[in-house]
Amino acid sequence: MRGLVLASGGSESLGRHLADALGLPLGAVESRRFPDDETYLRLDTHCRDRHVVIAATLDRPDPKLLPLVFLAEAARAEGATRVGLVAPYLAYMRQDQQFRPGEAVTSRMFAALLSRHVDWLVTVDPHLHRVKALDEIYTVPSRVVAAAPALAAWIAAHVTRPLVVGPDEESAQWVQDVASRAGAPFVVMRKVRGGDRTVEITAPDVSAWRGHTPVVVDDVVSSGQTMIATVRRLVEAGLAAPVCLAVHALFASDTDEALRAAGATGIVTTNTIAHPAGAIDIVPLLVPAIADLAGELTP
Repeated sequence: MRGLVLASGGSESLGRHLADALGLPLGAVESRRFPDDETYLRLDTHCRDRHVVIAATLDRPDPKLLPLVFLAEAARAEGATRVGLVAPYLAYMRQDQQFRPGEAVTSRMFAALLSRHVDWLVTVDPHLHRVKALDEIYTVPSRVVAAAPALAAWIAAHVTRPLVVGPDEESAQWVQDVASRAGAPFVVMRKVRGGDRTVEITAPDVSAWRGHTPVVVDDVVSSGQTMIATVRRLVEAGLAAPVCLAVHALFASDTDEALRAAGATGIVTTNTIAHPAGAIDIVPLLVPAIADLAGELTP
């Protein structure tokens, strides 16, 4: 089947990188905002009889969602046989149940909406909590790509005598996997969250690891409060200045500065979200998952 990559708004760099990795052409998409903020979109490429792969990372998702839907439906209208979505960061995984009467369970609503417009989905380490697998809420085939191999390779190549640190109990299994792949020991902190920006971290006895460099690893970092509190505890315990690794850099405007002020010596993320710290490339890891869902695609 002939394939084609299209980049939805804000994901042009991802689209180019993905097209190169898949050996497929990158289609031209013309898009702009009308004065009333509605979206104009035009495909300047041939989609007929092609399997279209849309690249769209979905951080800050609200202004990205409608253009993505329009792009998928425009591709179908132009004759695309199938339309798949590669969203390295998948939004709306937080609200997965109703805690107060009347709350929208947005994870399920968002999943139902996307499932109506694409034929399959590939993402990287979605923030699963009470929902244990994507197929609980998505009705299209999906594949989850683990960033652990890429994180472990970076640690092994760049950190001398690393100690991999998980910020809370939820991270234990994931952090153990990263540490095992990197050939490093690991410890897990304990977290009590008091609110969106209030976190208390307690640490086990880490005195035995004072000759190691702590590498704090988390999947999603937004305000950074959990990672900041973890860095402070490690520094207070007399360990070397920690390195911070994140899969998804949803950083608020002051997160980088706050992490460094807490004592972090470096901040590195994957490129699931465009960010200056995104030095760990996960696009090669996406290719097998795409092939599994889309089959062999040719130019």
